Amino acid sequence: MKLKSYSKQRRRSVQGLRSFKDTLPLKVRGILKKKGRIYSELLDNWRHIVGNDLFKICYPKSFKSENKFRGSLLEIMVKRGHEVDLEYSKKIIVEKVNKYFEQNILKDIKLITFEGLNDKFKIKNKENVTKSEYTKKISNIKNDKVKSSLLEMSKYFKKI
Repeated sequence: MKLKSYSKQRRRSVQGLRSFKDTLPLKVRGILKKKGRIYSELLDNWRHIVGNDLFKICYPKSFKSENKFRGSLLEIMVKRGHEVDLEYSKKIIVEKVNKYFEQNILKDIKLITFEGLNDKFKIKNKENVTKSEYTKKISNIKNDKVKSSLLEMSKYFKKI
């Protein structure tokens, strides 16, 4: 195969398929490189890191990696009334996260309270809330599995 130097890639490559890393936009590549892996691993292993008691009352909202002005920060959503429990556990959580990743990744934790149940993952309305034009387009899809999953997914959107 012949090497191409006129493609839109940054590096020279063999003609044919590009690597997945080169197809991503630069901003997305930067996010994945900096904090995408850490945040996704935290979400996957949150119960293991904090334990069952704290798992029921909190979940990680976002992870901000360190820069020259501040250290790394983990924002945690906490049910109202349980802030004190988590405040006392901050140092333990920081130690457990750093131990899990085997390096000093996390410096501080910020707590954000929310009311009652986790409404983020609940279905607001059982009815179909997509616009009629999109419902018509979905009904024209021939694959039944795709059609039913799109209609089911439309229930998760809130009405505008």
